[in-house]
Amino acid sequence: MKVLVVGNGGREHTLAWKLLESPQVELCICVPGNGGTALLSKCQNIPVNVEDIEKIAQICQEKSIDLVVVGPEIPLALGITDRLQQQGIKVFGPTQEGAKIESSKSWAKTLMAEAGIAIAKGETFTDASAAKAYITRQGAPIVVKADTLAAGKGVIVAQTIEEAQNAVDTLMAEGFSHLVVEECLIGEEVSVLALTDGISVRSLLPAQDHKRIGEGDTGPNTGGMGVYAPAPIATPALLQRIQTEILEPTVKALRDRGIDYRGVLYAGLMITPQGEAIVLEYNCRFGDPETQAILPLLKTPLDEVLLACVEQRLGEFQPLEWHPGSAVCVVMASGGYPGSYEKGKAITGIEQAEGLGVTVFQAGTRLNGDRLVTDGGRVLGVTALGQNFNEAITLVYQGVEQIDFEGQYYRRDIGHQVR
Repeated sequence: MKVLVVGNGGREHTLAWKLLESPQVELCICVPGNGGTALLSKCQNIPVNVEDIEKIAQICQEKSIDLVVVGPEIPLALGITDRLQQQGIKVFGPTQEGAKIESSKSWAKTLMAEAGIAIAKGETFTDASAAKAYITRQGAPIVVKADTLAAGKGVIVAQTIEEAQNAVDTLMAEGFSHLVVEECLIGEEVSVLALTDGISVRSLLPAQDHKRIGEGDTGPNTGGMGVYAPAPIATPALLQRIQTEILEPTVKALRDRGIDYRGVLYAGLMITPQGEAIVLEYNCRFGDPETQAILPLLKTPLDEVLLACVEQRLGEFQPLEWHPGSAVCVVMASGGYPGSYEKGKAITGIEQAEGLGVTVFQAGTRLNGDRLVTDGGRVLGVTALGQNFNEAITLVYQGVEQIDFEGQYYRRDIGHQVR
């Protein structure tokens, strides 16, 4: 089987790496891929922008691709699945209409409200003055979000009314014309990624991401600075409730709207002190960096379960199998991220790190001749497995210490909740 993975981040390196574990996968093409996918055996990079859907469709035809796995949200929101399906190509990822569950927070909130799913209370605004008046009435803390895609950075948790009103100005100045303002929920966040064929739903292991740039969960939000799985806060009993009260009703609500959703349904949840799960937002794709911690623990061949989703036979598929133990991923970022940063810094020490037993998933990297250099904000995701979290955390930081590039930054407290 020939597989094409769309994207160039750490998530896509992980997907290609996992797919290539299967003896059924003879070739994995990454569009455009990165320095890590370029070095994988039986993997080929083709430098095409993820938004160039027509070119990707042409590659699929020329290379006789059997399955396309779409990593990022942007091509899904642009309708890559719809276009490839026109050619009879199997695609793991929702259609453009289904991708609205991430590309429009207000659309998703309406869908969930109609399905009776617990969500944060809030309103959508196109006028800054109206948004600020609402903030003044509601008080702080309060959350201000871009209503559309923002690469994981369009959410501002404001502790004061002034900070929230400034957030309105900031996001609108950045070109976000629609904003969602909602209550600030208290509790612990958890990511539950589920696979669905539009009828059945199978959850992956729950994970807990670290969004803030600073240790102790301080500073601005990022795309994610580290993650661990399985998150203990999501007990088997709670996961069962999430399945029946959130995931399954969401898939049914999509189906009731005539949306045939085959892909990842990623629920970002707040677990309240009372043990209730409330949906903060939905994503329509694998999480990054959640994928880097979840997939190394997956024992079931990834290609088989993705095909079962695409071919709408997930309900007949065997329960997913998992390796025992814990996984921790630490993101190594360029200095200055999530703001401005420099590229082209030489990366050393990956081979030494992997010699210790960690796996290094590359994100913002590229090959410059035979030199690996930085090419993005989040550069590497270093993942370690262990019999327990303490073992995995110790090993992952031993691996991180072997790696070096100018200006590197990483949080030293990933997994602090479970130590």
